[in-house]
Amino acid sequence: MPLPYDLCARLQNAFRARHARISVPHTTQNLGILTILLRAGFITSITRGTIEAPSPEKFLEAGEAQRRIWADLKYRNDRPVLENMHLVSKPSKRVFMDIGEIRRLCSGRSAKTVKPLGMSEIAVVQTNSKEYEWLEAREALQLHLSGEVICRAS
Repeated sequence: MPLPYDLCARLQNAFRARHARISVPHTTQNLGILTILLRAGFITSITRGTIEAPSPEKFLEAGEAQRRIWADLKYRNDRPVLENMHLVSKPSKRVFMDIGEIRRLCSGRSAKTVKPLGMSEIAVVQTNSKEYEWLEAREALQLHLSGEVICRAS
């Protein structure tokens, strides 16, 4: 399974190269993080497809290695909407937060070694809940779910 830093690097590189769309391997992790970015307004749309093109019909016929998630990138005034995306929790140092620490992070105070979220900045949290596995930090706060803070985007 690819690590979250792969998605962060692919997205940042695509925005810097001014690509209109990007494809990433189809995993539940990538789908969860991209869905959060879509809801936050950092990307325009996501579509399932194959290596060649975004096509939901061909996605069902393709093998596991050929499946991809295609994300349409969003620009405003010829500048990328997503300026920075980086990991918070690394394989060598995982960052788990309870609900109180997530509350501090969302309200503009530092929590553990993580700097507070600024305006128009989000943090992606992976929870233990099967129903809500991937959430934005403010959503996790509303649902009273703690978890691992994977990455942040601004």
